[in-house]
Amino acid sequence: MEIRQLHSFIKIVELQSFSKAAEALGYTQAAVTIQIRQLELEFNTRFFDRVGRHVELTPPGKKFLLYANEILRKVDDVHTILGTTVVRDHKLRIGTLESLLNFKLPEVITYFYRHYPSISLEIKSGTPKELNEMLDHNQIDLAYYIDQKVYGQNWEKTLEEPESVIFVAAKDADLPEKSEYLLPELLNLPFFLTEKDSNYRFALEQELASQHLTIRPFFETRNTEVIIELIKENKAISFLPYYAVQKAIEEGSLRKLEVKDFQLTMYRQLFYHKDKWMTEEMKKFISLSDASML
Repeated sequence: MEIRQLHSFIKIVELQSFSKAAEALGYTQAAVTIQIRQLELEFNTRFFDRVGRHVELTPPGKKFLLYANEILRKVDDVHTILGTTVVRDHKLRIGTLESLLNFKLPEVITYFYRHYPSISLEIKSGTPKELNEMLDHNQIDLAYYIDQKVYGQNWEKTLEEPESVIFVAAKDADLPEKSEYLLPELLNLPFFLTEKDSNYRFALEQELASQHLTIRPFFETRNTEVIIELIKENKAISFLPYYAVQKAIEEGSLRKLEVKDFQLTMYRQLFYHKDKWMTEEMKKFISLSDASML
């Protein structure tokens, strides 16, 4: 077993492709294929199955991934101890929702820049389902998102904090001044909403369906910042996590609408794959939950 074989193995898992891994590592595809065949012959097993244009880890491949990450980490530690440090990519790959990227992570990014400038942050956005798939394929190190409480045999959870999802309206929206509203009273206003694959949008749709109601938003987008600006300008209404609109509410440009017959609490959660070797970069990010930065 050679170190370069382990690097190739991990890159294939990340990119789900022999050809893309070869290109990223500067090898020919044939060279990468030979490296993996040599590994499989050595351990008398198969590490990958081909699924369409992608490759998937077999059960033995999933077990080997844990050890491959650990071996490479130990090799790097030995170089450091012996004073022959190799140039290693100190990268931390975070998968998150776009709303968390816009409203919760800027402070974290600034903190890393000031305290750990040698760490390169790579942030990918997606739905919780997409982020879970990225975890399973080693495309991200940590997944950070808001959802109902999520549990999975393949994931370790390090954060679970409640987060309200609320109705908000422009300060001058055409609504009667009331301390509480009923859900049907709001449906005649123009709604600016996240797309249907958003988990809190789905929860709203389910509640409406249970009351035999429907909603036809005027505008849909995944970009929460755009929604907030548009509801301010168009005297409209939306349904968003509190962290996304807290500043606008405190400044008075938006107002929270108390809805008597529907409240939703979801949870900000942070995961990593149970077979993922815990890097120092990951530990530093996870520790920020203790400082209430996540």
